[in-house]
Amino acid sequence: MTSTSSEQRAFQASDLGTLAVLAWSGEHPEDQKDMAFLLAYSLGDTEGGPEGTAEAMRALLQDAGLPIGGPVVDGARNPSLPVSLLVESDQAVVTMPHLNAQCAAPPEWLAAVQQRGHAYFMATTRAWPDGKPGEPVTEEILSQFAGDEETMLNAAHCLLPARSLRG
Repeated sequence: MTSTSSEQRAFQASDLGTLAVLAWSGEHPEDQKDMAFLLAYSLGDTEGGPEGTAEAMRALLQDAGLPIGGPVVDGARNPSLPVSLLVESDQAVVTMPHLNAQCAAPPEWLAAVQQRGHAYFMATTRAWPDGKPGEPVTEEILSQFAGDEETMLNAAHCLLPARSLRG
């Protein structure tokens, strides 16, 4: 007789594979002003493939208290949220339990985050093998992935207050 264990494995950052963060800005539908967006995703490049990285990302988001497919969490209203955003020079750095991830932030993104004081952070469990760090992504390709229903429903959504070292 075989039995399955309901015990969850301990989180290991290496199970995420290559984790990428991408910054862009665009008009927010609610107020037609630019919003700074951050998208975190895995390339799905581990032995477990996209399914394995999705499981690891789910565990990461659960540890961070971010519901997948749930409501948008407002980091300003949840000071104990263990997810933060540091904006310094032209870099955006997201800190979560178990890891820090950073990416280059374009000038339009920096202007939008400065104006609003926060960024819209989306971390998806859906792997995106074509979104390799350092390679250019067209607006159309980004929109196809980030705006896809499967990506959106398998993601945690959060407004992260922007902090800087300058205080």
